Formats: sequence, C-alpha cells, structure tokens
Amino acid sequence: MEEFFFNCPYCYASVSILTEPLPGHYHYIEDCEVCCRPITLRYTVVLSPGGEVRILHFTATTDDEL
Repeated sequence: MEEFFFNCPYCYASVSILTEPLPGHYHYIEDCEVCCRPITLRYTVVLSPGGEVRILHFTATTDDEL
C-alpha cells in the first residue's frame, strides 16, 4: 500500500489515503479524517518503466461538485 496526501475539499485539511500499488482506475467515497464529510475520490495508478507506482489524474470532490 502507498500513502497519498491531499487536501479535503470541505475543510482543506491535509488528509491521506492508502492506495493499492496496482495499475488501474479507482473511484470511491472516503470520509475526511478531520471533518468526517464524504469525499469522492477518483484517480489512476500507473507503473513507471522502473516499476515505481505513480498516481495520475487525482481528484477529490464534494457531493455538490458531481
């Protein structure tokens, strides 16, 4: 698992998630660790030619932004 940090779109606190180190597109809802509001997360995991895990196209949105 890889830890990834981002800012909550509600309270702007820095929070983290654990991401799978497997290539693919991910979409799910995670509650903010600080304000407990639901955040819709979307991101793509890719592996570099050297085998390093990278996150591309990361978005963290509120229900209002959908």
